[in-house]
Amino acid sequence: MTTMPPQPPSSVDPAVLTKRLYEQMEQIYKSSLMSSKLATGKMIAKVGQTPKEKIWSLNKTSLYHYYPQVPPERRHALPLLLVFALINRPYIFDLRSGNSFVEYMVREGYDVYLLDWGAPGLEDAHLSFDDYTLDYLPRAIRKMQSHSGSRDFSMLGWCIGATISTVYGASRPDDGLRNLILLTAPLDFSDKNAGPFNIWLKEDYYNVDALAKQMGVIPGEMIDWGSKMLKPVENFIGNYIKLWDNLDEPAIVESWQAMNTWVTDPVPFAGTAFRQWVVEFFRENRLMDNKLMMRGQIVDVANIKANFLNVIADKDHIVPTCQSTSVMDRIGSNDKQLMAMPGGHIGMMAGSGARKRVWPQIDAWLATRSN
Repeated sequence: MTTMPPQPPSSVDPAVLTKRLYEQMEQIYKSSLMSSKLATGKMIAKVGQTPKEKIWSLNKTSLYHYYPQVPPERRHALPLLLVFALINRPYIFDLRSGNSFVEYMVREGYDVYLLDWGAPGLEDAHLSFDDYTLDYLPRAIRKMQSHSGSRDFSMLGWCIGATISTVYGASRPDDGLRNLILLTAPLDFSDKNAGPFNIWLKEDYYNVDALAKQMGVIPGEMIDWGSKMLKPVENFIGNYIKLWDNLDEPAIVESWQAMNTWVTDPVPFAGTAFRQWVVEFFRENRLMDNKLMMRGQIVDVANIKANFLNVIADKDHIVPTCQSTSVMDRIGSNDKQLMAMPGGHIGMMAGSGARKRVWPQIDAWLATRSN
């Protein structure tokens, strides 16, 4: 066998080297410029930009109506109410222009309303899920019904907002709720090994009574820290590595900054409601065991009559899918559907792929039931 003599290294075209050097210098310049803007606060994320008006308020809670953007003949008859969690800002529904669920739905002809629970102060430490579900939410709904001129309506609840929406649907099944959509709904906590929260919040490790009594209102930063500890490497390190690697890409930086603005803008949790969440929902699973009492009445999800869409995220590390799926066999709705979508707890609805994968599916289901 003959072997080929070693070949001399090929010469590199100086023009190619010069081009590469220029591209790297340009990348470094763009990255440095972007770093300077971020560090000095000259680049601020524009969130919640879809035009709206406040039409009602009670204590810290407000109801917003988004201005229609299509002619009357293209609009759906039923208004849509968006309800988010108690512990985060609801502008995640309207994160930024071009990546806004609100913007998308308004342009599809929906009359969209948004409930903002606001940030409770120490004077609100007594607020409970009973107050939010049977006082605040019904009053906001009555205002929406009056403002829209439609008694029938659709409601979309996300995370704890989905839990509140479920309790409302079970408690007020005949008050106009025609369509109920849940997103990543924490409802069934029977599997005590599903997710770290079920372990962290055990009575042996967590004295929620002392915490609620001493603090009155649980700081949003404490809740946020607990959520981030579910994936500490990704949240505290990987998130910023992603930013560093893309400093020369303005579109990626803008998207990152908008999401980071929302993530770092938490809301306090009223102490009474927080204790109720930990004890009655997480530890005792009263809702799914048909033992949850609201104002002296059992909350039975079998009472729900509305058309029902239950959307889960296959990579949800905050609300494992088992906490959302079992309700399908319990609710009384004749029209009910379980929809599994790719993504995580927030990314499923607010990530880069939500506009193509999730929003059209929700729109397709709701459109046929909104006229």
